[in-house]
Amino acid sequence: MSSLSASAENLSSDQNNDGSSMCLELALEGERLCKSGDCRAGVAFFQAAIQAGTDDLRTLSAIYSQLGNAYFYLGDYTKAMQYHKHDLTLARSMNDRLGEAKSSGNLGNTLKVMGRFDEAAIFCQRHLAIARVLEDRLSEGRALYNLGNVYHAKGKQLGQKDPGEFSSEVQDSLLKAVDFYQQNLRLMRELGDRGAQGRACGNLGNTYYLLGQFETAIEHHQERLRIAREFGDKAAERRANSNLGNSHIFLGHFEQAANHYKRTLSLAIELGERAVEAQACYSLGNTYTLLRDFPTAIDYHQRHLAIAQELGDRIGEARACWSLGNAHTSIGNHEKALHYANSHYLLAKELGDMVGENTASMNISDLRRMLGLPELYNTESAAGDGITHTVSLMKASSEGAENDPGPMHHGQQPMHGQTQSAA
Repeated sequence: MSSLSASAENLSSDQNNDGSSMCLELALEGERLCKSGDCRAGVAFFQAAIQAGTDDLRTLSAIYSQLGNAYFYLGDYTKAMQYHKHDLTLARSMNDRLGEAKSSGNLGNTLKVMGRFDEAAIFCQRHLAIARVLEDRLSEGRALYNLGNVYHAKGKQLGQKDPGEFSSEVQDSLLKAVDFYQQNLRLMRELGDRGAQGRACGNLGNTYYLLGQFETAIEHHQERLRIAREFGDKAAERRANSNLGNSHIFLGHFEQAANHYKRTLSLAIELGERAVEAQACYSLGNTYTLLRDFPTAIDYHQRHLAIAQELGDRIGEARACWSLGNAHTSIGNHEKALHYANSHYLLAKELGDMVGENTASMNISDLRRMLGLPELYNTESAAGDGITHTVSLMKASSEGAENDPGPMHHGQQPMHGQTQSAA
């Protein structure tokens, strides 16, 4: 039962406070709207409930908490923080320890997405400390999980190139994330919560991946995959397969990586996720390039290009053209390579990608020389984009909980529009 529902039951025996009754009715409608997915309309009702006024501090606390959550989902993190702070103040004034723990956790999560990681950690630690005093193991588990997320996000934002390459500060954050995720996993195993175990395993896999510990990452992603299948959670299964593919790439297990990316592709099609489908095709194209199977690589890059064009993803389209040029050059199809090089040059120029534009100009000269064509001094007139002589691949770092764009070429951006934080 929600705090608002509990307040409604308590109020039913006291019909004298019309203001509190109106406040609660408005708040319950706001709660209903938010649960149905219409947070913007829900906010309006919560605000109206505050205007109606109430003497019941627990009802007001619940409204502040719901407003904070609604603004969080609407992406207005400043207002979310404001209302979660109001909730925390009320909880402390009522000596409501559980309420204080919850509001501290909500503040921690909000500060995390705002990039204020040190402050977020303080509130999440407060949540953890109170949960342990109250011996509330479920609340303790949430606090441990949130702390893991804070340090994982901090480690990524501090700056990290390829997995395993980082400063001591980044390593410290990632190791703290591992510690909190491991504590959460142990607790969830004790409580028998398989769903929470799956989320912890996925996040541990992502964190070990960033640390360059790919064998350990694979162990955790395999466990995440098993649990996802137990629950029939196709989205989690898709993420696990993608992450397994990325980890196998780094170990040079290209065939295993291809198998996981194929499963990712199949699930993305089943789920109707076109952007993820494009991403999987791109990863498969790069993997088959590493396997020196260029015709298959070309097929997957063509599929990626078609979907990127359909979605209006110009960054993805540029990446696909660049990759297709590389693959065609590798099998001696220099005319087709020049065609894709031309397209890449125009796209790089449109996107303001100076690195891509300069690389294209150099590569277009190489291709024209191979074809016996005269040198162009105005590269733009040829719409040129070039092909590098060597396909140099990098693997993407994990994007939040259990999400990964897959292998990418050096100098390219992560797959556009594919960040996810769902665990």
